[in-house]
Amino acid sequence: MSDTQVTLVGNVVSDVRSATTLSGIPLATFRMAVAPRRYDRDTNQWTQGESTFYTVAAWRRLAEHTLCSIDKGDPVVVTGKLRARAWQRDDRRHTSVEVEATALGHDLTRGTSVFTRTRRPDPDLENPSEATAIRLADPTEPAEASAQAA
Repeated sequence: MSDTQVTLVGNVVSDVRSATTLSGIPLATFRMAVAPRRYDRDTNQWTQGESTFYTVAAWRRLAEHTLCSIDKGDPVVVTGKLRARAWQRDDRRHTSVEVEATALGHDLTRGTSVFTRTRRPDPDLENPSEATAIRLADPTEPAEASAQAA
């Protein structure tokens, strides 16, 4: 069964919350509101329809970047997998709609944003002696170059 992919455009209506799973995987969640806007030719004005609320969940690096970049009130575009969950409490049925985000960012039709690229740590730079040992043991490297590197 394939997932339902959606793209939502709306506003963040809650603070971004962070959590970490027991296995150390970061998670960021927030609520967003999506409301249709239509131009009413009779009144020559834009009208806003009823809002639909979604919970957005971002995992791993997307979660880390979301925590640093997204704030309550920001206009955002979210793409991800749609999930609907129903439950019952006190004889009342409830439904929540969630999106597991695969990409998200600011809605640039409503403002500007500054992008900062993050780099994954280079394992060779974290432990240089280990990187040297690996480089010296490389059988494709000429023997003279290996000796000079030591």
